[in-house]
Amino acid sequence: MTADQYRSLIREVPDFPKPGILFYDITTLLKDPVAFSAIADELTAYYQDQRIAKVVGIESRGFIYAGTLAQRLKAGFVPVRKPGKLPADIFEVKYSLEYGSNSLAIHRDAISKGERVLIVDDLLATGGTAAATVTLIRQLGGEIAGLDFLVELKGLHGREKLAGYPVHSTILYP
Repeated sequence: MTADQYRSLIREVPDFPKPGILFYDITTLLKDPVAFSAIADELTAYYQDQRIAKVVGIESRGFIYAGTLAQRLKAGFVPVRKPGKLPADIFEVKYSLEYGSNSLAIHRDAISKGERVLIVDDLLATGGTAAATVTLIRQLGGEIAGLDFLVELKGLHGREKLAGYPVHSTILYP
């Protein structure tokens, strides 16, 4: 499938989660079994030879493809979660996003020093969430192999916060 075909399957929801935000709802793409599988196949082929040890999924939609990729790449899956969701010792980082602020956490024993890590999320907007996740991985000594996003909103310049790291996005919006 092409990026335009994938894009046609994404629902655009105005004023969600607050007025002035245009939300790109990937659930309409995910329910299409051909599209879901095709993206997973493309991403698997893209990362197959990159020696990925762990795939980090960012809560919550990032878990969808991160789990699939981890299984296909024979890598471990690591969730990065919102505060209060992880039961053991954590690292936590606060960050800003396009409509507020939040924090993310990772278990301190989730990644070993030197492991190659792929970070996966559904959307790259301002880059705050992804940059916070990079900070967490680096605190654990992980090596960032790349960051992957299903959708990238280029006009918000999130890629700039990830300078120096390989970034791959399947669907680009202006």
